[in-house]
Amino acid sequence: MKICQIIYTYPPYVSGGADIYAERISKELVKKGHEVVVITTKPFDGLSSLKPSLEMDGEIKVHRFYPLNIFSWIYSDEKSMFQRAILNAIDIWNLHPYLVIKNILKKEKPDVVHIHTPVWISLSVFDAVKSLKIPSVFMVHDYLLLCRRTLLLNSNGEICYDPHPFCKMYQSLSRKIVGNKPDMVIAPSQFILDTLSQSGFLEGSKSLKIPLGVSIDGKKPKKEYETIDILYAGSLVNHKGVHILIEAFKNIKNENIKLHILGKGSEESNLKEMAKDDKRILFHGFVKGKELLNFHENANIIVVPSVCFDNSPMVIYESLMNGTPVIGSKIGGIPELIEEGVNGFLFEPGNVDELKNKLQYLIDNPYKLKSLEKGAFESGKKYTMDIHIEKLESVYRELIKE
Repeated sequence: MKICQIIYTYPPYVSGGADIYAERISKELVKKGHEVVVITTKPFDGLSSLKPSLEMDGEIKVHRFYPLNIFSWIYSDEKSMFQRAILNAIDIWNLHPYLVIKNILKKEKPDVVHIHTPVWISLSVFDAVKSLKIPSVFMVHDYLLLCRRTLLLNSNGEICYDPHPFCKMYQSLSRKIVGNKPDMVIAPSQFILDTLSQSGFLEGSKSLKIPLGVSIDGKKPKKEYETIDILYAGSLVNHKGVHILIEAFKNIKNENIKLHILGKGSEESNLKEMAKDDKRILFHGFVKGKELLNFHENANIIVVPSVCFDNSPMVIYESLMNGTPVIGSKIGGIPELIEEGVNGFLFEPGNVDELKNKLQYLIDNPYKLKSLEKGAFESGKKYTMDIHIEKLESVYRELIKE
């Protein structure tokens, strides 16, 4: 099959986990003998960047262009609120990406198009694909169709249960634009599919939950217990709840534990200030590749303390792959991956005392920690990349056949 992936950014430009995921599956599909084409964006570098350029990433064709007036490539702090509002409005249905993407698709003639949530690339991508009658898969990574911030959070960082009238107008518009244009809608969590369905999306489109996949070598890393290493890996922003984890950890009186915090973000300086009196808390900055894998292999417990509707955090899959139990917030798609007492524990989001007690229990009971490690590693076998790619191939073939 010839498969086209459409994603806002693609390595080396990375804006989130969806980009890394798109690169991984593209390379895996090539290994399986498929032809893969990627359509993505690039930073502005003169008017010539409005036209698509072609480069090769191994055997993968990568078409890059700068979408006219795309808000997220523009430094928002240099724009007034009025300017940001205008650019945001243009981005909802942008003619320039529509024309560029349509022309590329005409030339490449893919058998199927896999659209990843088009954060900022414009919802016009759905019309571009539909106009050419190419079978399409829409993978939902976030809440873009419901919220321009993509996270369903208010400006104060709290979950938005009662959208602003302008947000309701945006939701109505995005429902009309997307409609039933995707032939299949997939997502790694049932939670996000149900959320969209309850808001009037997905009508007329098939939907399917397909958990993410990770590579696994079949061997469980050996853990050490002289010091219990607790790990957080992710963005250092309020909605990820890192401050909840730090507060819970500081309340544990034990010198043989460490909290390793990986990542960067707008709250980094505040979190460091919060943790400065506790020498057991270590910040390592943004970590990737082999270094990141080493942290996962050595960790005894991984904590996902989100206070937002996380979809299906990749860090949980990576933890299970390494036989590391996960303590996660009971919110969004997180509970779909954590089996209470089998591969980890759940706690109410934002509840410092409950998180502290869960951590304390595992620190004080290494026999239970070892039991959860086995459960985590066995759970990880359900989420291999091979299984994930087979499910994607099945969806692609079904749509092409229809």
